[in-house]
Amino acid sequence: MSLSIKDILQQKPIGTTQEVKGWVRTFRSNRFIALSDGSTIKTLQLVVDFENLEEGLLKKIATGAAIRAKGDLLSSQGKGQDVEIHVTDLEVLGESNPEEYPLQPKKHSMEFLRDIAHLRMRTNTFGAVMRIRHHLAYAVHDYFHKKQFFYLHTPIITGSDAEGAGEMFNVSILDKKNPPLTEEGNIDYSKDFFAKETNLTVSGQLEAELGAMALSKVYTFGPTFRAENSNTSRHLAEFWMIEPEVAFNDLNANMDLAEDFLKHVIRYTLENCGDDLEFLESRLKEEEKSKPEKDRSEPLREKLQFVVDNNFRRVSYTEAIDILRNSKPNKKKRFNYLIDEWGADLQSEHEKYLVQHFNAPVILFDYPAKIKAFYMRLNEDEKTVRAMDILFPGIGEIVGGSQREERYDVLRGKMNDFGIDEKELDWYLDTRKFGSCVHSGFGLGFERLVLFVTGMTNIRDVIPFPRTPGNAEF
Repeated sequence: MSLSIKDILQQKPIGTTQEVKGWVRTFRSNRFIALSDGSTIKTLQLVVDFENLEEGLLKKIATGAAIRAKGDLLSSQGKGQDVEIHVTDLEVLGESNPEEYPLQPKKHSMEFLRDIAHLRMRTNTFGAVMRIRHHLAYAVHDYFHKKQFFYLHTPIITGSDAEGAGEMFNVSILDKKNPPLTEEGNIDYSKDFFAKETNLTVSGQLEAELGAMALSKVYTFGPTFRAENSNTSRHLAEFWMIEPEVAFNDLNANMDLAEDFLKHVIRYTLENCGDDLEFLESRLKEEEKSKPEKDRSEPLREKLQFVVDNNFRRVSYTEAIDILRNSKPNKKKRFNYLIDEWGADLQSEHEKYLVQHFNAPVILFDYPAKIKAFYMRLNEDEKTVRAMDILFPGIGEIVGGSQREERYDVLRGKMNDFGIDEKELDWYLDTRKFGSCVHSGFGLGFERLVLFVTGMTNIRDVIPFPRTPGNAEF
């Protein structure tokens, strides 16, 4: 079996005959081909004897073309590479017209590359991001498997709104122009495919709780959907969520799990994605040269190591509000959202300030009940719930979780307060009637994690094909 370019560059089996396949990045002096197969950010240099190659074949070796090459792997005499293949046999598998191919060897803007998302993974930046995305996904499964969690596939089509957000994509096969109506004039979903109104899921949490009530430790890792009309660098309509749920875990155990999990997946990436992280770090440094020094972010790998090496600071919401209320940005009215009183919903500017204040990742806990979801466990003060958010440097909230309300009567009361129909969630209430116990979990938007680890600044650039308002290409 042929070695990948990554294997060849790592193993350096000098003196052997190697066959490689990939895409031409550059072709210099009718002699030197820089070849990429996507296995690594590095290219392999191929040296061709242009005097003995047909002129027609030479003309076909252009940026973007797919080729197969065979030859001897030798030590390189030139700068920039240790080894190179001296080609004895070359075949162009797929031509690429240089007049039409949009990814010529020059710098391209992110906006331009988003328009050609079907090709952008061939660039160094997006190749690096997608390889890191893969390693992070692998590290997620590796962590939970070793901790004896069970991977639970929760439904993508659902009849419930787990978050109470109301911003969901409807799933229906009814005639859009002439749907059946009830006597009251509303759409009669009893005539629809599932005989009820259904939507794309916003979270697998409620179903994961059911799994935890039987298997003790489960996690989901799947696509979720939000129909928010938010055209920002932080929002997607389709994204991936990681949601562990653990029976018998209280909020403190939940915070321990989340911190340990985040450190594991980031450490794994540091250990296995060195070349890609080095490239993205240098790219970020180049981009920020025009900024004042105080506005530049710390080097990417230092930022990741900082999270791995430091204990997360655990701070109550009440303490955080006091810090924010008395902070300079608040007193001098530099915050866009001023903190006047207890009960305010924290914004990303406040979250970023708290991380800077403590010089560590921060876990906020015990939030006001009024600004959190119905399923979070009510504290004895009946004003706060056992919720927690994890805040990271430069990005703000990356994890949200809670101890779930396990008391049947209290949960029913909270559902009533939130206007949630008991009949719609009778299955959820059942777990509080039959063997209920303390349990907790959290949710992590996978793209937020990839954004943090890669140092990219727009969430649309860390998913292969972003879904955003007005955009469902490819």
